[in-house]
Amino acid sequence: MISREIVESVVRDVVTRRLTVPRTGVGGKTRSGPPLRVDASARHMHLCRADIDALFGPGYELTEYRPLYQPGNFAAKEMVTLIGPRSRVISNLRILGPLRPESQIELAYTDVISLGLEDVPVRLSGNVKDTPGAWIMGPKGMIQLKQGIIRAAIHVHMNPEDADFYGVKQGDLMKLRVGGPAAVTFEKVHVRIDKTVLLNIHMDTDEANACGLHMAKEIELFR
Repeated sequence: MISREIVESVVRDVVTRRLTVPRTGVGGKTRSGPPLRVDASARHMHLCRADIDALFGPGYELTEYRPLYQPGNFAAKEMVTLIGPRSRVISNLRILGPLRPESQIELAYTDVISLGLEDVPVRLSGNVKDTPGAWIMGPKGMIQLKQGIIRAAIHVHMNPEDADFYGVKQGDLMKLRVGGPAAVTFEKVHVRIDKTVLLNIHMDTDEANACGLHMAKEIELFR
């Protein structure tokens, strides 16, 4: 029999599960171009220069394992071990590149429970002030992350043309309806606008499982 540990490792190695559907904007109008894409992101870590040096050695550079949908972003071959309270661990925590100004870890709620962590807030990526930390172990050393563990808030990346199409601005909240056998409407999808990005919704694996994203054929993003 295949152990649960092996099955979980295989599942977590899939960084994203994705669904693409045509997009509908203000007034029901449609638009050509890349469709609305929904990705479920497994738990992962972003590293800053100082922390990658401590974990992997001075001057170490990440090795691309798989490109991600957003230009310039990738899943790295490198992984670390996250050590929580009472020595509970998550091994093989995937690193995503490129490097960030500050290290952070994004977990789903089930990961938080498994580690025994408390008071892990739902935050947008990059907003790590006053969040929990943990010990991180790499092949060349360990670091104590004083803060940086979050549950990533569901959000949509879009460029200015997409924002105009949907009639929204930076920081607005939208709704995402996922139809199907486990239909769910997410009420607080944060809008993040950047001219370099592709239209893309990110949710965590708990949210994806709750709405049956892998079976869904009806997706609607609206104000």
